[in-house]
Amino acid sequence: MTKTKTSLTDQAYQQLRHRIITGQLPPGSEMSELELADELAMSKTPVREALGRLGVEGLVEAFPRRGYRVTSVTVKDMNDLFAVRAMLEGTAGALASVNLTDNEFEQLDALADASYVRGENVSTQSFVRANEDFHTAIARGSRNPRLLSLVVSHLEECGRFFYMGAQVRDVNPETTNDHHRIVAILRQRDPEAARAAMIEHNENTRQGLLRALLDKSDSGISF
Repeated sequence: MTKTKTSLTDQAYQQLRHRIITGQLPPGSEMSELELADELAMSKTPVREALGRLGVEGLVEAFPRRGYRVTSVTVKDMNDLFAVRAMLEGTAGALASVNLTDNEFEQLDALADASYVRGENVSTQSFVRANEDFHTAIARGSRNPRLLSLVVSHLEECGRFFYMGAQVRDVNPETTNDHHRIVAILRQRDPEAARAAMIEHNENTRQGLLRALLDKSDSGISF
């Protein structure tokens, strides 16, 4: 019984989190346990538990007797998150530059070629996954499991920003160029150059996202 209940909660959590991260449930969306239970074809209990988990992650907020709302995305959230990422991924890049194998470099080059068609949900999701895989591969190349775990956690938290950004502007050129440049620098086996390249890429991404989202009135970001 407990196993089934946990399984349904996990299913509800994964489906709802995916909808929020990909923008299918945009910031400010309101919902109730009953309507979500109907949509997901399950009882309210696993939905309530899933919403509780999403609340802990800061993706939804609960309003007694009114239901739930997808939380807003703020400029401060973005700036805080990218500030931490710069430190983590800069360190990961420095360590990876002396640890990555030739095979891993080839994998990074392949991931750097990822692209998408703006407006196509499937290709956008594939592109965002490839971006996350690229950064995760560098963090894995640090050969520091604790650092890898932290980078992955922050990449997951950035998911909503990536999807929002990819939907409001074409990020193909800058992402591809930056990623290939990073691989070329990593191949030089220069830790400080690699650290600087990762930090610069992080800042390029932050500024590009911020400009695009602030220029679009219905982007869902606020101050």
